[in-house]
Amino acid sequence: MRFTLGGGFALLLASASSVFAASDTPLQVIVSTQQQSVTVYDGNAVVAKSKVSTGKAGHSTPTGIFSILEKRRHHKSNIYSNAPMPFMQRLTWSGIALHGSSHVPKHPASHGCVRLPSKFAAKLFKMTRHGMHVLISDRPVIPAEVSNATLFQPNQAHEEEPAPLSDVPLRPALSQKETDTLKVAMIKTAAVPAVSGQSQLPIRILITRRSTRDVVRELQTLLSSLGFDAGVPDGWAGPATFDAISAFQSAQGLPADGKITPELIDAVFRKAGREKPSNGILLVRQQFQPLLSADIHIEQPEVALGTHFLQFQDLDAASGSGKWFGVSLENHLPASTKKRLGISIDTDLFDSNALQATLDRLTVPPDVRKRIAALLVNGSSLSISDAESGQETGEGTDFITITRSGPR
Repeated sequence: MRFTLGGGFALLLASASSVFAASDTPLQVIVSTQQQSVTVYDGNAVVAKSKVSTGKAGHSTPTGIFSILEKRRHHKSNIYSNAPMPFMQRLTWSGIALHGSSHVPKHPASHGCVRLPSKFAAKLFKMTRHGMHVLISDRPVIPAEVSNATLFQPNQAHEEEPAPLSDVPLRPALSQKETDTLKVAMIKTAAVPAVSGQSQLPIRILITRRSTRDVVRELQTLLSSLGFDAGVPDGWAGPATFDAISAFQSAQGLPADGKITPELIDAVFRKAGREKPSNGILLVRQQFQPLLSADIHIEQPEVALGTHFLQFQDLDAASGSGKWFGVSLENHLPASTKKRLGISIDTDLFDSNALQATLDRLTVPPDVRKRIAALLVNGSSLSISDAESGQETGEGTDFITITRSGPR
């Protein structure tokens, strides 16, 4: 993964109050590679649309959930011979963007970016802001209003001031240096603010399965807390972790083979007075920065969650409630990933009830729901995915969910 943040990222953070300001009418941009089209939605209403050219053979445009990381009226490619990319809106730090072009033939023609007609690119540039979501899908998808008890609403927040976030398990972004883990967590332990309408900034929520790395990271932390030094809790089982497990096993009268097994995990968590890790995790970012993480439960873990995106808007201050608009995207999981995650039943891409069925399988603890509700404002979003967001998610990004990156 290539990060080209430099001074631009520092400037972005410095001006966060204006760049990330919540909008009363948050928009979302949806690109269809099949139709070679882009449509801008306000809820489920079309605001603007145009033809596009996405990546040609050998240079496929990745599909998934993105947001605008950077905007430049005048930009030149640092990969393809300084090719002009006017009205550039960056979606990944590895090089995918929306930009204007004089050659948009309505068939795949780019090197991976999404080309827009020059006039539309200028129009879209004026409509968008940093952090606005862009979805790229093979098939065309249309946002629909979604109502479900699992979805958060501001009126669910506790009337009293919530407790500090320091008692909620935190973890850093994937790109963060592993040696800085505790420092990052401590930085983010500010109290959750009370509901204050548009004075807050939109949050980004990701619900996904707890990964093997998450479990190993917690195992390392608990082993060290029990006096068996497992090294830096980075989620990678290296020599220090092997030695710590072997020492723990010897102390407990178990065969000292150093292997991570369900029985070993149960024994360590039980010794530390902790319950076994949950099978799901909820992560929150704000202003492109990690804010909090908490355990959730996923029913029927053998069934794929699918890939879904929902955006919150039309908040009514009097009732403290708003509307969620959602779409379901392709869920291209490799067989190896499904095996690793224990998925044996795929979701039906064309099932109109797929998103509702997935939401019904999620259980979020009441205290976590209240904390999320206290942060919810117009433009906040929720992504649901079987696999964690991956390497594109890091410093200076929201949660980026790639549903397909290879050739079509």
